[in-house]
Amino acid sequence: MVILFQGDSVTDAGRSRTDLTDLGPGYVAFTAQKIKQDMPNADIQFVNRGVSGDRVRNLVARFDEDIAAVNPDVITILIGVNDTWRRFDSNDPTTSELFYETYENLLKMIKSRTHAKIVVLEAFVLYNMGRNEFREDLDAKLDASRLLAMQYADAYIPLDGLFAAACVGNDPRIFSDDGIHPNDGGRKFIAEVLSPVIESLIK
Repeated sequence: MVILFQGDSVTDAGRSRTDLTDLGPGYVAFTAQKIKQDMPNADIQFVNRGVSGDRVRNLVARFDEDIAAVNPDVITILIGVNDTWRRFDSNDPTTSELFYETYENLLKMIKSRTHAKIVVLEAFVLYNMGRNEFREDLDAKLDASRLLAMQYADAYIPLDGLFAAACVGNDPRIFSDDGIHPNDGGRKFIAEVLSPVIESLIK
């Protein structure tokens, strides 16, 4: 059983590039730890192929090496925040239409060229951490992710909404220091919602 985690820096979390078994210190490691605790007799290989800075188009570009070659039984995908962020820090936007088209292409490739069950995780930006202007761009991409998940995924995790709910009455800094990259509190939060979904798909 191979579980592959794909995405950008939130998934990458500084994992080693020389040790491909390294999961990094992010939500991937917390999720793997939780699943191992819950399913101690299961023979599971956890693989992290997140790459910092990636947009959805980069996942398509490295499909052969970092998805097909891994031959996963389950793939989780957390992508999209850089498709928004590059509009604001580099004047290099990804339109919602192009995001949808490219993400759909990725999901079709996974469906046609692997046997993996697909878990789509919603990209997220925490409110009131200096990035509220991202919403005008991000929200359309969240809509695209939701529509695509309904067509192609086996499970969908609405992280943006879940974080928004969890921040009501709480300081968002318990989850992230910059509104985008989770700290240990945010990483554990993602693992707590992701691990039972994966477990339900592999039981």
